[in-house]
Amino acid sequence: MTKIIPFYLPQFHTIPENDEWWGKGFTEWTNVRKAKPYRKGQSQPRIPLNDNYYDLSKVETLRWQAELANKYGIYGFCFYHYWFNGKLLLEKPSQNLLANKDIPLKFCFSWANEPWARTWDGKNTEVLMPQEYGTETEWEKHFEYLLPFFLDERYIKENGKPMFLIYKSASIEKCEEMMNYWNALAKKNGLPGIHFVETLKKWLPETRKLPFDAKVEFEPTGAKNLSTLYLQRLRRYSIRLLNKLFKTSLPEHPSISFDEEVNKSLSNLSPEGTYPGVFMGWDNSPRTKEKGIFISRPSKSQFKEYLKKKIDIGKNVYKTDYLFINAWNEWAEGTYLEPDTEMGYAYLEAISETLNENMK
Repeated sequence: MTKIIPFYLPQFHTIPENDEWWGKGFTEWTNVRKAKPYRKGQSQPRIPLNDNYYDLSKVETLRWQAELANKYGIYGFCFYHYWFNGKLLLEKPSQNLLANKDIPLKFCFSWANEPWARTWDGKNTEVLMPQEYGTETEWEKHFEYLLPFFLDERYIKENGKPMFLIYKSASIEKCEEMMNYWNALAKKNGLPGIHFVETLKKWLPETRKLPFDAKVEFEPTGAKNLSTLYLQRLRRYSIRLLNKLFKTSLPEHPSISFDEEVNKSLSNLSPEGTYPGVFMGWDNSPRTKEKGIFISRPSKSQFKEYLKKKIDIGKNVYKTDYLFINAWNEWAEGTYLEPDTEMGYAYLEAISETLNENMK
């Protein structure tokens, strides 16, 4: 049976840092609520079903999400983990889960080890929270924070090793030393090691041979050749100039059809041992306005067909039973499984139906 794991964004509750950077009471819903369409075919704002603008600081929200995920066959969540050399951000949901052992939800972490920037993309432009990695003293402190999660019965493990994704290993200078040190600490604490997973980033590939046990696709791929990138950059700068001169808000990027991006996802195969990934369209204009990238939203049947093909690739090419979805709740990036007023439970139904069909 395929083990489906969506990425999970914990930015749906207030924290002092976001209050300071973005205004009092900011959560991810702030951007979602004020979104508007910039192009034909763009459905904004996205509205959660039954106006469920939930608060992730409340344990009841996690219980509802766990119940929903289990009902439709989701294996577990991959929580984004934000650690900045000892500084935590958005840790409340995972800590609530750890403290409430009765919530039936498997989980793991993806260390989103980017600096936080005002541009939302981790680039070093007006950095809000820098990212530093330190050495053994800092690595041990990080491991000690993670250990209670790793030891939890619900934490996803492969051959007894807790699964831990690293989003941008290429940014960590002493990554191999850190991984080896953590493996040694894991064994000291009764674990056989850590199941490290590299997040494939086609725009920032890891060129070193690091002790990863697996790789994971992070879709949509965005793979483009160099000439295409140059043409799009020229278009983007030209439209930006027009917007500035004429006070307009023309979208800087051309619209991309879901089928077009899926064809890339299915044809750009990864190495054996990779965990395949899928997505449900893309629209990050709630964060970036006219600068956003827009990939059309699929119908239920489109997503289901894509999911089935990726499951087949996972089994027959990558030789794995895991599949990661971007994402459970990336509302401000337009790719989420949670029900809304437009699609209802369609994508969750597609998952459940596909899993049931594969069992026959």
